[in-house]
Amino acid sequence: MLPRDLLNHVENRDTLSRLLDLGDRAIQTWDVVCSDFLSPPEITEALQVFGKMTEIHCLAWGGYEQAERQRLAIARSELPLDQSMVSLTPISISGNFLFDTATHRDFLGALLGTGIERQKVGDVNVLGEKGAQAIVVPELVEYLQLHFTQVRTVPVKVNAIAWEELKIRIPVTKELTSTEASLRLDAIASFGFGMSRSKMVDLINGEDVRVNWKTVSQPNYQLKTGDLIAIRGKGRVTIGEIMITKKERYRVQMTRSV
Repeated sequence: MLPRDLLNHVENRDTLSRLLDLGDRAIQTWDVVCSDFLSPPEITEALQVFGKMTEIHCLAWGGYEQAERQRLAIARSELPLDQSMVSLTPISISGNFLFDTATHRDFLGALLGTGIERQKVGDVNVLGEKGAQAIVVPELVEYLQLHFTQVRTVPVKVNAIAWEELKIRIPVTKELTSTEASLRLDAIASFGFGMSRSKMVDLINGEDVRVNWKTVSQPNYQLKTGDLIAIRGKGRVTIGEIMITKKERYRVQMTRSV
């Protein structure tokens, strides 16, 4: 049995405990075992925990490079892993949304309103007036074709589609450089996201800001190279090289993606 003491300091303890159970099954059966869809914080912690083990290894995949929600394939270290071993199916959710525009929340709410669990659904990408696309566990497709029939007031039809039909929005990136007196989260994030420091402090205090996919509620949190700052609906900022100027201030390079 895989050691459970690795869970002592993790944030998503219940999820990681279930993943270790899957790891035990992978060891016993000599088979590749897939988890449900995981959120970015769960993926980050899972990769850290499994990275400390020699008996097993894992691979996270959500259907495309920028996918936020991904499934984890787990297997004994002796067995190879590749993306094809992560069971996923892309679907189209088609309807005429010209006169009743639906948001990501509307599509996800309607999906979950059919009675399925959130962990069975990966990313949902809205396509405007034509509907949306989503990635789900394969065994749900027939169920959704029968029970997922409406989003807001719009009738919809669900179909499995080929991967090449998936419409992925490539993030737009912008390189930024700022000179700051400190590496405080509120100072650097306010510049990176283009908003006032007071507004950023409100977002941090409201637990709307995540660093490396973990919620940070202290405005004075100290950032470092490689940190990723995410705010739902506002994109991400990745901290690049940090240099100290002659006046002992911090020149911070960052990349914003939206």
